[in-house]
Parts: sequence; C-alpha cells; structure tokens
Amino acid sequence: MATAVAFVLKGYPRLSETFIAQEIRGLEELGLTLRLYSLRRPTDTAVHPVHREIRAPVAYLPEYLHEEPGRVLRSWWALRRTPRYAAARRLFIADWRRDRSRNRLRRFGQALVLAHELAADVGWLHAHFLHTPASVVRYASALLGMPWSVSAHAKDVWTTPSWELREKLADCRWLVTCTRAGADHLRRHAPEPQRVALFYHGLDQRRFPPPPLPRPLRDGGHGEEPVVLLSVGRAVEKKGYAVLLEALARLPHALAWRFIHIGAGPLLAPLAAQAARLGLTARIEWRGAQPQEAVLAAYRQADLFVLASRIAADGDRDGLPNVLMEAQSQALACVATRVSAVPELIDDGETGLLVEPDDPRALADAIERLIRHPVLRVRLAVAGQRRVAKAFAFDAGVSRLAVRFQTALGAPSVPMPRLARLER
Repeated sequence: MATAVAFVLKGYPRLSETFIAQEIRGLEELGLTLRLYSLRRPTDTAVHPVHREIRAPVAYLPEYLHEEPGRVLRSWWALRRTPRYAAARRLFIADWRRDRSRNRLRRFGQALVLAHELAADVGWLHAHFLHTPASVVRYASALLGMPWSVSAHAKDVWTTPSWELREKLADCRWLVTCTRAGADHLRRHAPEPQRVALFYHGLDQRRFPPPPLPRPLRDGGHGEEPVVLLSVGRAVEKKGYAVLLEALARLPHALAWRFIHIGAGPLLAPLAAQAARLGLTARIEWRGAQPQEAVLAAYRQADLFVLASRIAADGDRDGLPNVLMEAQSQALACVATRVSAVPELIDDGETGLLVEPDDPRALADAIERLIRHPVLRVRLAVAGQRRVAKAFAFDAGVSRLAVRFQTALGAPSVPMPRLARLER
C-alpha cells in the first residue's frame, strides 16, 4: 500500500537548508511517512539538532554516474523493457537536445536509480528545488507513472530556463513556493495559475524562543563596547557581502563596531582579502559554517543584523532568507535590501530598514543610523519580532502542506482540532 512520500533533495543534510529539515520534521510530527533521496552526499561536518530528530531514512543516489556504473547499469537493465521506459527516454532526449550537458545526462541516470530502488511504500514523489531535483523526479515519474510535486525556492525559480519551467509546471500536479515574488513569476509560466501555491516556510518558534535577556543599549561611542553587527549566509555573490564590506569601510573611523559573519561558501577567501584591502580585518570575525545552537547564540549576542542581498550576474537571488526571520525572532533589528521577497517580511521604517541593493553608501547610512540610535533598534526589533510571530508561523504552512500530501496519498487528513491549534 502506498503510504509514503519520497522527498528528493539536492544534498542532505545541509546546514544552509535548515528550512527543509524543519519542514521534514514538521511533516513527520503531523503523521507523514517520508523517504529521503539525496543527489549529493553531505559536505558539512556538523548538523543541526533538527537533523538528529528526523526519522526518515536517507538514500544517496549516484552523485556522479561514473563512480557507480554498476548501479546505474543494473537500474537501466531492469527498466529498459518496462512499458513506460520508451516515453521517459523520449522525454529525456527532448530535454537533451536543448541542454547537451553532462549534468542533464546525470539527471537521467539518477532517475533510473531512483525509479529502480524506490521504496515499495512510496506513492508520491516530491522534489525540493525546481532545477536538478525536479528533473530527476520528472524522469522518475515518467518511468514509474507516479505523480509528483515540487517545492521551489530561490535560485531554481530565477535561473531555470523558461522552456523548462513551462514543461515542469505542465507535468507536475502542483508546486509550492515560499515567496509572493516567486509565485507571481512561476504563475506566468504555468498552464493554470492555481497550480502554483504560496506557502511561506515560516519559523519554528520552538527552535528560536525569545531571548532571555534584553540587549545593552550600545551606541558605538565607546571603543571598549563596540556595537556587534552580525550576518548569517553563504559567501556567494547573491548575498552581497562584497557590497557590505564596502559599506562598512564607509562608516566613520571613530564609530565603535565589529562584524561577525557565519557561513561557508566559495567567496570566503576573496572576501577576507577585500576586508584586508579596506583595512577592516581587525574588526571582522569570519566564523564559517556553524550548527544552529551556535547561530542562535550569535543572534542573542549581536546588536544589529545586516544582509545585503543582491541579484547575481546569472539572475540568482534570494527568496525570503530564513536568517532574517531567525534574527527578528530574537528581537534583533535588521538592515536588508529590497530584493525579491525581503519586503514581504520587512516594512521599511516599521520592522527594519531597507535600502536598494548594490548601494554601499545607502547601506552604510542605514547601518550607522542604527548603530548610533539604540532606542530605534529596540523599536524596530520589537516590531519585527511581533510580525514574525504573527504572520510567519511555521505550523500554519506545514499543516497545509501535510494536508496536500495526505490527500494525494488518500490518507486521513490531520484532525481539524490539530489543524486549528497549529494555525492559531
């Protein structure tokens, strides 16, 4: 009997994708049986507490086909004469003609293994991310005749070619995405707009309870008590850290501050070199990737959170960065940029400050303003904390997602009293 949903993930577990782990655990708590399939093995050396709570087993598909040729060949041999193989192969060849890449070939090979090794109790396929994972799921769906759905997030929404968006949206049963900006973009490519639903990830308040102590009202006027600026995010182009460093270099020299960055990424070394050129090294601490406990402690020790998101050269951009919700949950004032869905969370001057992306002068002005005015920081922080708690509650979104999966499997829905409690 089909009682489980297969989640296909690009990599698992990942420190930078807490929102996915939070969703998996939330669905399990609502009674869903999940099977996890990852296209890549983990590269992070640590995990978050939520990863240790997840019960679903994880299977790793061949990350590169040449590393496990026997496994790929056995899957192809078992499927090649099945009734649906020819149609799935035609689907892949049509994609291959428009995208002659090794990655495209790898997706079909991974789909063969997924279809061949899929757990017997799986009755629905779900991809997290609309690019590579959705391609693997789409091919596996064609091989098995099994329905599928997808969660779209940020890079996958904005960098997937239009032809591929249209065809995937025509094939999947439904898609959920986490920002209004992304939903509007995807609806323009969907055969019916209602196929795309907006579900905010929200924040699990159990994992981010309010801070136990108020912050000191530091104002940058005392060198022995610098205002602590924090940013959490991968060191990649779309996070705008090069712009942020330029902004920090514009702050008055006498202003007392220090900056902490948490996150891994390919640009860490170039950013550290840029900081040195700007004379900022002594004021900056690069902590690298950290587990959730350390991130929570950093939020509580900081005075101001800064995220300078921007649109990268290839069109990649943030969706609604969970780190902003996390920071606000800790009554931490935020300065961010008007990119993608950030204005869906932060009202400029009400629950934080917003500036245009790629504008280090405006960013520096906003940071300096909040360094010098701790009472304003408190006002924005309290308003932001209230907004996250009211409008971005995790339970409401995950309960709606659970109902979709239970309906798809023909399983009993979450009892209404439970749903009512979750959505309060």
